[in-house]
Amino acid sequence: MARFELKLPKMGESVAEATITNWLKQVGDKIEVDEVVLEIATDKVDSEIPSEVSGVLVEQLFAKDDMVQVGQTIAIIETEVDSVVATQKQEVVVPVEVDVIEKTIEVAKETLASPTIPIAIGTDTEKFFSPLVKNIAKEEGISLAELENISGSGKDGRVTKEDVLNYIKTRSAVAPIEVQAPKSVAQPPVISSPQPVTISLNGGDEIIEMDRMRKLIAGYMVASMQTSAHVQSFIEVDVTNIVKWRDKVKTIFEKREGEKLTYTPIFMEAVAKALKDFPMMNISVDGETIIKRKNINLGMAAALPNGNLIVPVIKNADQLNLVGMAKAVNDLGGRAKLGKLKPDDTQGGTYTVTNVGTFGSVFGTPIINQPQVGILALGAIRKVPAVIETPEGDFIGIRQKMFLSHSYDHRVVDGALGGSFVKRVAEYLEAFDVDRNL
Repeated sequence: MARFELKLPKMGESVAEATITNWLKQVGDKIEVDEVVLEIATDKVDSEIPSEVSGVLVEQLFAKDDMVQVGQTIAIIETEVDSVVATQKQEVVVPVEVDVIEKTIEVAKETLASPTIPIAIGTDTEKFFSPLVKNIAKEEGISLAELENISGSGKDGRVTKEDVLNYIKTRSAVAPIEVQAPKSVAQPPVISSPQPVTISLNGGDEIIEMDRMRKLIAGYMVASMQTSAHVQSFIEVDVTNIVKWRDKVKTIFEKREGEKLTYTPIFMEAVAKALKDFPMMNISVDGETIIKRKNINLGMAAALPNGNLIVPVIKNADQLNLVGMAKAVNDLGGRAKLGKLKPDDTQGGTYTVTNVGTFGSVFGTPIINQPQVGILALGAIRKVPAVIETPEGDFIGIRQKMFLSHSYDHRVVDGALGGSFVKRVAEYLEAFDVDRNL
């Protein structure tokens, strides 16, 4: 019988590791050539790992959900010596070290005079040992103390397979280190919480107690940063047509509807359209589950008179026309300032928009409103010189521009989706019809 090492193959220049998602073959199962043994997942694709030989799976070196580096041995397959296919594969893939391992195993069994405590995979130690090194140590009965005393020749002093094999060769001439089993289970060390930084005060300082809402907001912000992998995409948008159109119709709108027409409902309309185009931005995360929302409910971050923040929600925003959106924005914003929002007004949001430009900010990096996966910050509209392209040629002109800052959860939203979404919002805004009717 011969032992074949099934290794994680190279899967591309940028792929260095993969996660085992499922073992299709268990220890003791017969395997044919090209039969799938396990399934893996990378940050790019999911894939299957077939066997290069026929034989019996005798060992799994990694468990489900373990991370494996490219080139690492993930399983041992025992093959028939007289098998032509197996022999050929063995000669090409398996290094000579396999025979060395088998011989050293037999020598170690005969020369070991005193028992040692084998290394446990989950034993706490400051040194890093690869699964392959741990497996050899376990088979050879090498104790943790012995393993830690082996000089590593790998990167950062790591112990390699060759280091262990060389140690085994010389082990018979060296008395093994005896390690007595602990009489009782050691208690885990008590990790003390970080001590708060001492803040010095002088006679002119004022101490202000946080109110209840500020405490809640502080807790939500910290929890969101600890939960989501925040990443941002930025894009500059030419909103000259929007500015011109609003200047032209705002008086008419106020006389007809009894409401002021701000820029916010125009931006909200574009965001709602983009969410329909990219429904995977309109999702929530529940543990390891993604919930794809049916309704598009836009949260609208609003500052309260006391400086606190609240996020009322425009329900079914994609079903509203511009007049309806303007009325919803004004209603929620007005009641927020007066402190007359109802509990239902702040529930059910699927995506949030915050207008940092109200306070003069050019752009910002907002924190995601959990359990949503994205939030868009609207920067201040500014007159800037810009290159204007025409059929007759390019020239410099004055344009109204702003920045859109998109924060999204990189756990479930990749850069392609996050960037494409904010670009689509920009496209809707730049394509705004200056001759549009109310």
